Amino acid sequence: MIPIDVANQQTALAIDRRQLRRAVRRVLGDEAIAQGRISLAIVDDPTIRRLNRQYLDHDEPTDVLSFTLERSADTLEGEVIASAETARRAARRYGWSPADELLLYVIHGTLHLTGQRDDTPATRALMRARERHYLAYFGLARPCRKHRGPGPQAASRRSPSRRC
Repeated sequence: MIPIDVANQQTALAIDRRQLRRAVRRVLGDEAIAQGRISLAIVDDPTIRRLNRQYLDHDEPTDVLSFTLERSADTLEGEVIASAETARRAARRYGWSPADELLLYVIHGTLHLTGQRDDTPATRALMRARERHYLAYFGLARPCRKHRGPGPQAASRRSPSRRC
């Protein structure tokens, strides 16, 4: 079994470590990743903003960042960093729980670790389908934006945007 280290470095949201580990393992299993190690950090907005600025030169908080450290055919070492504060804010816009929003971020970040992309309309549609697949495993459906107009995450190209 692939070790998944979960670090909770925030106080905005209680997290279900077991569920987050299950989500990561499910994605990795479906992608035939048999070996490796994943670090999952749940952080606050100032931390994710600092990392986003440092590594991607975007001076704003974001929902999730992924870093592949080592990758081969069946081995993956990587990091997923998700913002609980962003999840709490976004959950209100989408009408579901902050924990469900955070789960989406972890699934999205893990998909990126496995090589999934979302930088074109076609790859974005495939990513959304994969997200829906994994959310369904947890009995969830991906909600759509409740309010029109851009929210704080709408400006980020890497954000899991909601279109129906």
